Amino acid sequence: MWASVIAVVGTLLGSVTAYVLQQRGSERVALRRERLAAVTALSAALADHRRAMWVREDLRLAGADAAAYDAARAESHATRSVVTAPMTTLAVLAPDLVDSARAAASAVYALRGARDVGALAAARTAAIDACDRFVAHAAKHV
Repeated sequence: MWASVIAVVGTLLGSVTAYVLQQRGSERVALRRERLAAVTALSAALADHRRAMWVREDLRLAGADAAAYDAARAESHATRSVVTAPMTTLAVLAPDLVDSARAAASAVYALRGARDVGALAAARTAAIDACDRFVAHAAKHV
């Protein structure tokens, strides 16, 4: 009789252990997916904002008419606000990536106010490099 009780208890403990391990594995996979989605969303938002800032600042430097500049400025404000959600998600889910994400965002924001087209191009290149570094850093941690 004791052998049967021990066999049943062992089977139950084995089942519970397998269930707990499976749940933990599923949670890890879900967290990884969420982190990857935040990195992807932030990377895309930064690329969109970088493009919008390029257009805006290029128009400003070229002395474009006020309507064209105002439209580009409104677009850059819209793209900048899209950066907020994935940056916040990243801060919560992957705080070890926040510094490199902020550095990438700061590099993109630095396109504003370029003194000439050469400085604008250099700022764009620096922003692309900073975003690439962010993605490479994220690849190691996600």
